[in-house]
Formats: sequence, structure tokens, C-alpha cells
Amino acid sequence: MGLYSIHVMRLLFFTIGLIVLGDSAGLGAPPIPASEVNTSLAGAIREAVEAAIEEEKLPGCVVLVGAQGNVIHREAYGNRRIEPQPEQMTADTVFDLASLTKPIATATSVMVLIEQGKLRVDDPAAKHLPEFSANDKDTITIEHLLLHTGGLIADNPLADYEDGRDQAIENIYALKPVAPPGDRFIYSDVGFIVLGLVVEKITGHPLDEFARENVFEPLAMNETTFRPSEALRKRAAPADKRNGEWLVGEVHDPRAARLGGVAGHAGVFSTADDLAKYAQAMLDRGRRADRRLLSEETWQQMTRPRDLPGRGRRGLGWDIQTGYSTNRGGKLSTAAFGHGGFTGTSLWMDPEKDLFVIFLSNRLHPDGKGSVNPLAGGIADIVDEQRSPAERSRD
Repeated sequence: MGLYSIHVMRLLFFTIGLIVLGDSAGLGAPPIPASEVNTSLAGAIREAVEAAIEEEKLPGCVVLVGAQGNVIHREAYGNRRIEPQPEQMTADTVFDLASLTKPIATATSVMVLIEQGKLRVDDPAAKHLPEFSANDKDTITIEHLLLHTGGLIADNPLADYEDGRDQAIENIYALKPVAPPGDRFIYSDVGFIVLGLVVEKITGHPLDEFARENVFEPLAMNETTFRPSEALRKRAAPADKRNGEWLVGEVHDPRAARLGGVAGHAGVFSTADDLAKYAQAMLDRGRRADRRLLSEETWQQMTRPRDLPGRGRRGLGWDIQTGYSTNRGGKLSTAAFGHGGFTGTSLWMDPEKDLFVIFLSNRLHPDGKGSVNPLAGGIADIVDEQRSPAERSRD
């Protein structure tokens, strides 16, 4: 088969994938006609990804881009497994989202409780978790925790998690702050573990159950979950090894693993198509089709930029512009919000441009040495540069 024929076949399969997604992603938009497929965008993204794969920055990835209610790009690249034998990446691959758990599961659950009147952003966390007040933590609020300004350590020692979940929680309650609340931005897994416990205490249900019933199911995110089923694990992208065994469908974060796979800072698995449903709901200011996830007022409260101590900006659970924003790119508007995950995942949404960019990789496979944040940010820039004049005119 000649090079031209290969190119035509690639374009055909890519176009079919987009048309199918017009229904399967549930974005409330008709399928994208083949004539509207941006082949320049597809080529530019492929070139960037293939260069990174060649440099062994990652084994493969899935990229999904939505604009003005349509999916404009969806493609899988490379392999999801290299060792012990290669396995091709597919668009329906299930990924360990790592810290994308923080905004998508935990912070969104917190905002649902705020909307229900069961929680306020200015509530001290100790109001709901009295044991947390130990060692001068009684003035740390829900907002402090969502913004990572509570003064909590980034991560407490793994040894604190070795004696079971109950003891691990007691160890967290006993921690001393490293700064007064509101004085410093310290990106803290501990803070989001505490937020997950707040959700559990208020609702009487584990975080995974509450998130499933109040975030994932309302958006028909049927392949988004903590502790994926055997069926989902068969499509999961492996990470590196733990105790000599490949991690496939098991949370990579060691603290989340010791907490049973469900924690406020990590543990959610998902697919690009499912994340597209969430992203479109957030671009639509808290609703998807006839289902409302958050009221517009709550959505605005969650996504509004706040200035951080020193420098940087965040929303409630969302990154906006900090030292962690290298996966954002430089061309999104100041209204954009998103987040990344240690395993090589990112999601950014720009309400001003009506655009979202999903990048999912397992950059830790096979040796834990991959690096993808510059690639993810570069793809966001490519998307902005390559969109058609008609798309830009709607910004």
C-alpha cells in the first residue's frame, strides 16, 4: 500500500471515529460531518505526539478535543503497553486519572453538597470532622483545602498508612500545619484526603458512592469509577510495577492504594469519552442536555479565579495559573481552568473559547521515567492555532 493510500485510510478511520463519537460522547450535538474534520489539526497533533513517543516520553496516549459543542478531534496514538509485549492504544482505553480525581470527583462532590445547603465554603473542616481540629487546625476551612492554602503538608509519610485505613486517618487528624491557613499555597494531597472524608461524614456514604450517584451517573459517565471492574481493567493502560507486578486497573498513588483505592486526592479511572461528557457539562455552565450537575451560581463559585498568596490563581479544586500549569499551554484564555495528574493525564476547559482539551497517557509505563506535561500543553496550543476561522469567530 502506498503512502497516499495509507494517509487516506488514516483519515477515513479518524473521520469514522469522530462520527461515532457524535453519538457515544453524549454531547448533545449532531455527528460532525466529514467535511468539517480539520486534517491540519489532526496532522499537527499526530506529529507532536509521534515525536514525543520517539523520544520515549510516553508509550502512547489518547487526545480528545471539543469546541462549540462538537468533538473536533479524537484519536489514539502509539501503544498502551510496551512490556512484556506491545499492545496498541485504543480510544476507549481506561486510564488512572491520578490527581484529576481532585476536581472531578472530590471538589465536584463538595460543590454538590454546597448547593444542597449541607456545607459552606467558609465552614471549618473541623466543624464536620472534630478530630481534625487537633494541633491548631480548627480554623482551616473548606475553601482553604480546595485552594491548597490550608497550610497542610503536601504528603505525610507512607509509614502513616501502613496500619490500615482507620489508623491512617487518625494520623492525618494528628498532623501539625506547616503554615497558618491562608498564608501559603502548598499543593496538598492531604488536604484533598480530608475533603473526601468531609464528604463521607456529611453524607454517610463513601466518596466513591457519592461521586458515582451525584456526579458520574447524572452525566452518564458509565466508565468512570474508583476501583474499576474486571471488564474495565481489561482495557486499562498499565503503569509501572509495584512489588514486581504491573499495575493495571489498580491505583498508582501509594497512599490512595493503602486507603483501599478510594481517596479524595487520587483513585478515579476513566476514558476520554467519559471525560468529554464532564468537560462539556462544565463548558455549559454546570449542565448537560436536560441534566444539571451544578446550578450556574455554584458553577461560577467553583470556577471563579482566586489570587493565591504570593502568586498564581486557582478555582475551587481547579488549577488556573500556577507552577503546576505546564500542561495548560500558553494560548488558552484567562477564563480557562483545568488540572493534571501524575500518571500523565490532563483536562483543560476554556469557557471563553468554548473549548476543551483532554490528554490521557500512561507516561509511567514501563519504567516510571516518562514526561508529558510539555506535550499536553503544546497540544492545547496546537488546537488554538489550528482551529478554523469560523471556530475562532465564535470565541
